[in-house]
Amino acid sequence: MSAYFWFEGIPFHAILHKREIIEESRDKFVIRDEDTVILSYPKSGTNWLIETVCLIQTKGNPKWIQSVPVWKRSPWIETQKGLPILINKEGPRLMSSHLPFHLFPKSFFRSKAKVIYIIRNPRDVLVSAYFFRHKINLIDNPESLATYFEWFLKGNVSYGSWFEHTRNWLSMRDNDNFLLLSYEDMKKAQLGTGRITLQ
Repeated sequence: MSAYFWFEGIPFHAILHKREIIEESRDKFVIRDEDTVILSYPKSGTNWLIETVCLIQTKGNPKWIQSVPVWKRSPWIETQKGLPILINKEGPRLMSSHLPFHLFPKSFFRSKAKVIYIIRNPRDVLVSAYFFRHKINLIDNPESLATYFEWFLKGNVSYGSWFEHTRNWLSMRDNDNFLLLSYEDMKKAQLGTGRITLQ
């Protein structure tokens, strides 16, 4: 786990994150009432949801998606690249995050900002994350899927435990500004075999 640093009980990739940025995003970043946040545990369909929301915002016109990178259209709150973009951005902002509940910007809980939380079967999250790690090869990789499975169950993976992450965020499911979507429902709807259930 040498490629990680721990911040308040959660491991983060040292290559991708900085402690000061996570702290600043939690304690100082102001989320406004008109903002929309796409939230998820990693490998749950975040980029797919960002593309969908961007198309909704542009009434189906793909020009914005085709000309502006995803990290500029929906910057990540907890990253060195994303936070400065969001701080300086005018108007209603679309932003993304994998942050667990207790590290999320405190300002959100006093706002009317909307959150869309996408959840995915943990088995598929685990398998997707395992193969993604090997593909990007930026960090220490587990020797086998069985090893990664152990890390995953203990929460010794980036952003911590899937179980805690989802349980804590789902505690907000009855709030008017919180929309829960399922990756599996989105997939069925895309294939024309189901309907997305808004929960």
